[in-house]
Amino acid sequence: MPHPPFGRLATGPRVAIRPFTLEDGPEFTARARESKDLHRPWLFPPDSEEAYADYAGRLIEDPSRAGFLVCEKGEGGGEAEEGDGGIAGFININNIVRGGFQCGALGYGAFAHAAGRGLMREGLDLVIGYAFGPLGLHRLEINAQPGNTASIALARGAGFRREGFSPNMIYIDGAWRDHERWALTAEMRA
Repeated sequence: MPHPPFGRLATGPRVAIRPFTLEDGPEFTARARESKDLHRPWLFPPDSEEAYADYAGRLIEDPSRAGFLVCEKGEGGGEAEEGDGGIAGFININNIVRGGFQCGALGYGAFAHAAGRGLMREGLDLVIGYAFGPLGLHRLEINAQPGNTASIALARGAGFRREGFSPNMIYIDGAWRDHERWALTAEMRA
């Protein structure tokens, strides 16, 4: 089932998740540029308007992907409108396979101003609930490079189990990189 094209999809105490829009480009790319030191060498989010338009367009149009912005709620944690507190990070479900598999692969990144504050953990919990609820998925996977301790801690903290190690799994920044494989099923979450 495709997700709604706009508006909040789920709300927690400090963050809400909503789909990407093309209008988010200026804020997203500014946050990506501010966060290069945090992201490198693990992650390379788009940092120009043109790259963002391509990236967000794929997340919006491709039914095998779902992109979520993790947005801070307004000052005091009240019920302000979406977009209120700014973009803290992003979580994407890629390679969604339907049929008997009902699985997707998660990718995510916090922006520097939000790192270490627990906002992505809360956002990930909301995305997992949305994936296992309205999206109808059964399994989510995370592939993290072994040295990316923040990503692995986020997976572990969300209840994912380590399922294995894959050498030379994903081509990132000019080389094939080893990855740990983590997974969570709807039954594990229940």
